[in-house]
Amino acid sequence: MLISNEMNAAINQQIGREFCSSLQYVAIAAYFDAEHLTELAAHFFQQADEERIHAMRFVRYVLAAGGQVDIPTIPAVRGRFANTEEAVRAALEGEITVTREINALVDLSARENDHITHTALQWFVTEQLEEVSSMETLLSVVQRAGEGGLLHVEEYLARRRPQPPSTAVEAAG
Repeated sequence: MLISNEMNAAINQQIGREFCSSLQYVAIAAYFDAEHLTELAAHFFQQADEERIHAMRFVRYVLAAGGQVDIPTIPAVRGRFANTEEAVRAALEGEITVTREINALVDLSARENDHITHTALQWFVTEQLEEVSSMETLLSVVQRAGEGGLLHVEEYLARRRPQPPSTAVEAAG
């Protein structure tokens, strides 16, 4: 086994946290869907997919390192919010928490001189910078728009969504 029992257990806990984050994003997306804010809903459903991918990346790492995957119980997530700002703020707080958790894993890998895990964790460190920055930006846009201006937030997210490849070439052929 390339990782210690302690590192294996810590990563297993992180797998649970990543799955929990995914479910939290599903709950936030469902809140926005119920409010008929389709772009916010789509954004958070996409975030949920990304968090599940993160969990699976950890799973594959543990398996590759010869460890044992033991997914912990996933706690209930919050599904009710007073308004859009509260929901987005909850998402930002979640990302900040995950960043701290990833940093703790990096610290553990350094203490154990586990260079393989340390290197694997660098992807997550970089990813968390993007996740926190993106959520801070969205919160700022929501705050500027206010509850009465949520269609501006919807428009902002629609402009940022990746567009599928152009079908103009297909139509010409």
